[in-house]
Amino acid sequence: MELRHLQHFVAVAEDQHFTRAAERLMVSQSGLSASIRALERELRAPLFVRTTRRVTLTEAGRALLAEAERVLAQVRAAHEAVAAVQGVVRGTLSVGTEQCIAGVHVAGVLAAFRRRHPDVEIRLRQTGSGALGEEVAAGRLDLAFAYRTQTDTDQLRCVPLATEPMYVLCHPDHRLAGAAALTPQDLAGEVFVDFHPDWGPRRATDAAFAEAGVRRTVALEVNDVHSLLDLVDENLGVAVVPRHFRHKRESLTALALKGVGEARYETVALLPPARATSPAARALMGLLETGGA
Repeated sequence: MELRHLQHFVAVAEDQHFTRAAERLMVSQSGLSASIRALERELRAPLFVRTTRRVTLTEAGRALLAEAERVLAQVRAAHEAVAAVQGVVRGTLSVGTEQCIAGVHVAGVLAAFRRRHPDVEIRLRQTGSGALGEEVAAGRLDLAFAYRTQTDTDQLRCVPLATEPMYVLCHPDHRLAGAAALTPQDLAGEVFVDFHPDWGPRRATDAAFAEAGVRRTVALEVNDVHSLLDLVDENLGVAVVPRHFRHKRESLTALALKGVGEARYETVALLPPARATSPAARALMGLLETGGA
């Protein structure tokens, strides 16, 4: 099995199309098809279901994809490690993040990294914390800034960055706006605005209400911060969010959420095990640790 076969396989799996993958790889489509056929012969299993419009992975293809991505990530890390020993950080830094993560100014960190390491290509992906953890574990991301969703495993480690309490945002005319603080019990029966279940603030809020034994229903579900703030600003519901959100819309009332014990919003950096962490990811973490960002 050759590395180029795995590279070709991953490209087709990502693009779900032979022509687009061939263009991206700058190889002929016939050469790409031959490479995939060779891999299928070696594995004695079809890897794709081919149609006139796109290709999709078979069960065997899905099983191979995770391992192929991991192998290619390790090869890339080996090349970058040799370069780092020679005093040069190069290659690609693939970073994932949630929106408006607590304790990290992602744009500022990446800008500082680029100034120090101009030969590194920076790529950024924004999605929920659960997906970010899977991407780092699979080797598709070098690191990610996310809400803590788990403890360390053999494929993923969590480096704590910041911890915040949760706050309730509501319209100034809301019936609870004059309270000093609120508990989950005070919010029973309210209409909630919240993020997709994979987002860190949603997970932290779900955990807080589950701990308090209060059932809630999210009637208005969004995938971006501004939509959440707009809905609360129109008095269509209340939102429970990390403390730093309270400064994003001064017209809203922010009230501390009490009576939730250990339920807090914790930001972490998600990384592969130390032996598999790329030099670029280590350099970025070094910036955070020294305050160089």
